[in-house]
Amino acid sequence: MTDRLVIIGAGQAGFALAAKLRALKDMRPITIVGAEDVLPYQRPPLTKKYLLGEMSFDRLLFRPEHWYADNNVEIRLATWAEQIKRDQKQVILQDGSVLDYGTLALTTGSTPRALPAAIGGDLAGVYVARDKRDADLLADEMRPGRRVLIIGGGYIGLEAAAVARHRGLEVTVIEMADRILQRVAAKETADIMRVIHEAHDVSIREKTGLKHLVGHDGKLVGAELSDGSTIDIDFAIVGIGVVPNDQLAKEAGLEVANGIIVDEFARTSDPSIYAAGDCAVLPWQGGRIRLESVQNAVDQAEAIAAVIAGGDAPYEPKPWFWSDQYDVKLQIAGFNLGYDETVLRPGVREGAHSIWYFKAGKFIAVDAINDAKAYVTGKKMLESGTTPDKAIVADASADLKQLLA
Repeated sequence: MTDRLVIIGAGQAGFALAAKLRALKDMRPITIVGAEDVLPYQRPPLTKKYLLGEMSFDRLLFRPEHWYADNNVEIRLATWAEQIKRDQKQVILQDGSVLDYGTLALTTGSTPRALPAAIGGDLAGVYVARDKRDADLLADEMRPGRRVLIIGGGYIGLEAAAVARHRGLEVTVIEMADRILQRVAAKETADIMRVIHEAHDVSIREKTGLKHLVGHDGKLVGAELSDGSTIDIDFAIVGIGVVPNDQLAKEAGLEVANGIIVDEFARTSDPSIYAAGDCAVLPWQGGRIRLESVQNAVDQAEAIAAVIAGGDAPYEPKPWFWSDQYDVKLQIAGFNLGYDETVLRPGVREGAHSIWYFKAGKFIAVDAINDAKAYVTGKKMLESGTTPDKAIVADASADLKQLLA
């Protein structure tokens, strides 16, 4: 028998779990298995400051290489798990090597949805933006004057558009839904963000899907859109959502449903196996959700560490997100699932706004655009479980401090 913790996945959640255990003075052996050939690193700056050349990769690393040896954390890079043998408490890696575990954590993340090859998804010049390799390839493509098509008007697509414009590219965003951000934000937020992008000369085409990509000698050169128009492009970025990496868990007989199902302690249907981050489906207000955010990955992983180290506190998600586009900071607190009413509040400073979400009269989330005060106020109210007076929220001259009194 071994008390070794094996962590499959070397992203935000995987590293946070190992680091928190060591911070809690739990010195059991830890092995982290990562598919990439680089040490664990921060993801958010990868497609922003790193891609813009404003931050070197070494600054993205969570810790330098010696930290792992100093803390008795074995890290295996450029490898991945092929099989979990739960009855023997073993993980089989793709090279045939075997890892025995006492506790196993699945922090396998998610994979960007790809375009089907039948419509040109396999052409050279079609990219997603998920890891260092993607960012390095995109950096080579993003040269002033080139033309990029961004497929998908969610946060990933809009952030990519902002970076591309910053680097001097001609940018077209297509969104097959009625509007950008339709799945994740209210119309008011979408309207504000659309104006911002169009002010930066991004062409946003809503209610417009991709019919197929056009190639020449295997290289992307254009696209035919659902409205019958065609455009010439040099490359494309696909941002149409992600798929949780739950296949390993499924093949091991764990309960999965668009992600690995866990309880309030982040345990899977096998009590010796935990899951955290994008791959996990967790309890939420009587139902289940999967939260795709750095914040959730870290918080859930740290909660697992506390349980493994002997604690008994359940993980209670307190969702918050952010998105940086140009000089605009969009901060989101709460989770707007099922909202039925919104209140738009103009901020004190020019260009500042906040959108407050309600469900059956209860306050559930806020989007704050260049408005830190609204974000902080809304976040505090969500954490205390209080609902603001909508009249005060809507009144731009009212001091938000009244809501916290």
